[in-house]
Amino acid sequence: MSKKNTKYIFVTGGVTSSLGKGIVSVSLGLLLKSRGFNVTIQKLDPYINIDPGTLNPYEHGECYVTDDGAETDLDLGHYERFLDSKTSQNNNVTTGKIYQTVIEKERKGDFLGKTVQVIPHITNEIKRRIKMLAKQNYDIIITEIGGTVGDIESLPYIESVRQLKWELGEHNSMVIHLTLLPYLASSGELKTKPSQHSVRQLMESGIQADVLVCRTEHIIPKEQRMKLAQFCNVALENVIECKDLETIYEVPLYLQKQDFDDVVLKELNLKSDKQADLKDWKTFLKKYKNPKKSVEIALVGKYVSLQDSYKSIVESFIHAGADLETEVKVRWVYSGELEESNIAETFEGIDGMLIAPGFGDRGIEGKIEAAKYARENNIPLLGICLGMQIMTIEFARNVLGYKKANSMEFDTSTPEPVISLMEDQKNVVEKGGTMRLGAWKCSLKNGSKLQEIYGTKNISERHRHRYEFNSEYKDEFEKNGLVPTGFNPETELVETLELKDHPFYIGVQYHPEYKSTVASPHPLFKALIKAATKK
Repeated sequence: MSKKNTKYIFVTGGVTSSLGKGIVSVSLGLLLKSRGFNVTIQKLDPYINIDPGTLNPYEHGECYVTDDGAETDLDLGHYERFLDSKTSQNNNVTTGKIYQTVIEKERKGDFLGKTVQVIPHITNEIKRRIKMLAKQNYDIIITEIGGTVGDIESLPYIESVRQLKWELGEHNSMVIHLTLLPYLASSGELKTKPSQHSVRQLMESGIQADVLVCRTEHIIPKEQRMKLAQFCNVALENVIECKDLETIYEVPLYLQKQDFDDVVLKELNLKSDKQADLKDWKTFLKKYKNPKKSVEIALVGKYVSLQDSYKSIVESFIHAGADLETEVKVRWVYSGELEESNIAETFEGIDGMLIAPGFGDRGIEGKIEAAKYARENNIPLLGICLGMQIMTIEFARNVLGYKKANSMEFDTSTPEPVISLMEDQKNVVEKGGTMRLGAWKCSLKNGSKLQEIYGTKNISERHRHRYEFNSEYKDEFEKNGLVPTGFNPETELVETLELKDHPFYIGVQYHPEYKSTVASPHPLFKALIKAATKK
């Protein structure tokens, strides 16, 4: 079988950051996939961290984890949710990773005594990373470059794209530039000047944008489109409008109406007889926008002031809710302010609860109070990762009578370490990339609620944690009703807990939210919503 000629699409951003390059990239990916092409997306992040694993969620939103254990940017979550296909560590590259690789090669003498420089050594490594995915025989690789054109951090990436465009030859690559058209209320018009400057800046780096995607609050009048086409050297039909919409899931359909996929295929000299079939996508959207029921679920966490910290959880509620034709209203609850005196008032009227993952001891006692409230008041509760550990501590304290029970993470001298470190984690000093990460197998007990939910005994779910349920307490928990029902077959580590005689009280050590997609909503989120509906 001969190797495919892989085509490359580079997506850059201008004027301002956070314009939604990830959503535009993945919407294009969905359109191209539905036309029969094998597509993947990668993200190049200009920051010097090796990965987002050590970043505070307030800095960068949630850290997403792939099957192969890479801690990545949250945009990879969007890629998987839209395309319903897995990403890997090769789909997220940071400046930190690039420099680390180049410096390690220099230390080994791989450059034969040459002076190591940004060009060619850093740019060669960036190009190598961009082309690495082509080995998997993709038709099209979409590469999203983080940051904004003109940032010092982005320059080596922009230069690498300039070199690649020449190396790959005509019609084998293209650049989509995402920009902002600000609206001036006083004069009642959209302004094109910032976009013109942004495109000029890109041209100063040696790159001509092939397509302009314009973020805007209003429809772009024809004369403004013509002006953009004329000043930015792009064809009129290559000026694409991307208006603010009610939900990100409408973006692919909005872009499809403007023949975005046809524009791109023409630039890449690709042909497809297959029209984009988004029937299932439209069904999902219709159900999402026309729910028949409604539930309110309290999301208890400590990063609730930046909702991107729990991006995958919120999206999982959207997927599962739409599937069940149920609107899921999320009540954001900051665990740092929760105490016994205000708990009933805080949770009044909720139908279900989710205790979110996290690290560190801030807000822990509030989460323990929340778990106790859900257990005693028959409120359906799903505890994820740290959430499961919170349920363990609460049960040990209030049912088993171990008043000082705790996790070794919060109290190294606790007399009852119901959550502790695995042996191979005890001497780990470095924080980044050293946890139990990626897909691990889990075997569910016959007759357990979880086996019923999944409809199978053997599952695989993604992990991101260091501390574990202490198996020395397993029998005692089981005897008193909080039953360990899922185990890793190799290590015997406890993966899941469920409470007997409760409508829905389940804790999981893994992160189900990382595997929920539009096409395959996660069964655990569906089960929580169903239990909340019954309440």
